[in-house]
Amino acid sequence: MATTTDVRRAADRFHTEAGWLDSRHSFSFSRHWDPANTHFGLLLVSNDDVVAPGAGFDTHPHRDMEIVTWVLEGGLVHQDSEGHNGVIYPGLAQRMSAGAGILHSEKNDSWTLTGQPEHQDPVRFVQMWVIPDTAGIAPGYEQLDINDQLAQGGWTVVASGMGKHAGQRAIGIRQKHAALHVARLRPAETVDTATAPFVHLFVAKGEVALEGTGLLHEGDAARIAAAEGQRITAGAAGAEVLMWEMDAAVSFS
Repeated sequence: MATTTDVRRAADRFHTEAGWLDSRHSFSFSRHWDPANTHFGLLLVSNDDVVAPGAGFDTHPHRDMEIVTWVLEGGLVHQDSEGHNGVIYPGLAQRMSAGAGILHSEKNDSWTLTGQPEHQDPVRFVQMWVIPDTAGIAPGYEQLDINDQLAQGGWTVVASGMGKHAGQRAIGIRQKHAALHVARLRPAETVDTATAPFVHLFVAKGEVALEGTGLLHEGDAARIAAAEGQRITAGAAGAEVLMWEMDAAVSFS
């Protein structure tokens, strides 16, 4: 199968603006619906969210989804019906398995019960959903600080259910065909994409040159089918890149 690359520019993504929330969606989400853009591989949601101080998502339900949250700036408070709570910050990977059903809330860490924010900094994070390989599992939660690994350069495995990553320091997901990698690239640093049937790249910060494609700027994404290790080179200011490696795709039949 020949390699194909579908570039999705930041400005072309679905956009939700609600005053306290500025969100850009890579796939159909909420009121935004395009039957030709529902997923890529096993990835159903990739939202780039900015939440204002003193605000956030109130308690809401999820079911049968592996949800990975990656904070880029600021702090995000998580609370759920299984008793997990804490602040997610840059370099702290978080996974919530919705399984048979879970309730949770996510708020800017400036949020207080008085309604008066403790600071005026927004929080920016990417939230990604992949379909689990088993439905109806017990809900679960995991978080892990991987800043030391990221500082070493190159790709860091952030979340994986793939057997080949067993033993590596990463959070687990209940999907044996998917893994999330993150690279904080220094100026001109290079990495290669995974070799996999489906690779989804998202440029969270900075810009990169993707071999055979050209420049990808902040907020741009590339959907690569039959990826074969294409070279990625960071721009003059460096970059932060998220890569989903997937060996299978969602089947809605």
